[in-house]
Amino acid sequence: MIEVDPGDWNALLGRLDLDDVYLKREYVESACTIEAGTPTYLSEGEAVFPCIVREFRGALDVTTPYGYGGPVAAAGDADAFYTGYEDWCREHGVVSTFVRFHPLYENQRYARIAVDPLGSTIAWRLQAGELFERLHSHHRRVIRKAQRAGLDVSVEEAPSLDEFAAVYERTMARLDADSFYLFTPDYWESLRALPLLLVSARSGGRQVASVLCFAAKPWLHYHLGASSDEGRRVGASHLVLYEAASWARAQRYDLFHLGGGVGGRADSLHEFKSRFDPGADREFAIGRAIHDETAYHDLVEATGGADSRGFFPAYRDTSRR
Repeated sequence: MIEVDPGDWNALLGRLDLDDVYLKREYVESACTIEAGTPTYLSEGEAVFPCIVREFRGALDVTTPYGYGGPVAAAGDADAFYTGYEDWCREHGVVSTFVRFHPLYENQRYARIAVDPLGSTIAWRLQAGELFERLHSHHRRVIRKAQRAGLDVSVEEAPSLDEFAAVYERTMARLDADSFYLFTPDYWESLRALPLLLVSARSGGRQVASVLCFAAKPWLHYHLGASSDEGRRVGASHLVLYEAASWARAQRYDLFHLGGGVGGRADSLHEFKSRFDPGADREFAIGRAIHDETAYHDLVEATGGADSRGFFPAYRDTSRR
């Protein structure tokens, strides 16, 4: 198992044809502004694993950055990676690992740790026929409504994020979102190092809905969305997602990965996304591994006893304290 120097990481991904944004050094570093830890880049043969190493009461654990990731094996053979990873964890005193697998790489299928399917995400197929006609009829009606409202739509690469961040924060306040989704100025600044696409709809010069995406072929990834009350009334969120997909189709992207429901659930958010391309589901799963059973259970006992909600690692479940 090799710990790759951060300056060499992206070049390694390029050689292995693994250029997805969620694997890149800049994304891992940005994720560390919202989940404190050390960006770490592991490789074994043609397998890679960008991760965050965290400290907890003198022990270490590993997690994937917010979003999607996990060990990805270019050749599809992960045996050598997972064997080497277990050895690396023992050598470094890593107690546990939590992984959010990547639905487009489908790397949960060759994982050598416990895998828990959570549901599905939506990978909008951009080159499979005409986009608008493949939408669910409800979404077609809403988009036509937004178009009749006379909204001005813009598509920006490498955008300024100040206005979007303000609208996003108001959106999260309206939804009474968990504090995790209220990002710091450092996080917004860190995103500037990534290939961004911002699609916005305006009314009277005001941004009423926007979608912020990661744009690196062959996949466009939805990252964050925001809308005002006015935007919600006229269907502006539907419109900006459709316009983002139209832009990506013209640029010859293969997929627009919309993500899934909250926590992987088949909820109203998942249904909203699925109606852009019915039948475009991709399995989403998480992975869990305990590398030191004694240390793990000692930490659980020290932080309040056994977990009853399935939270992993259990010793980080703050609801029990």
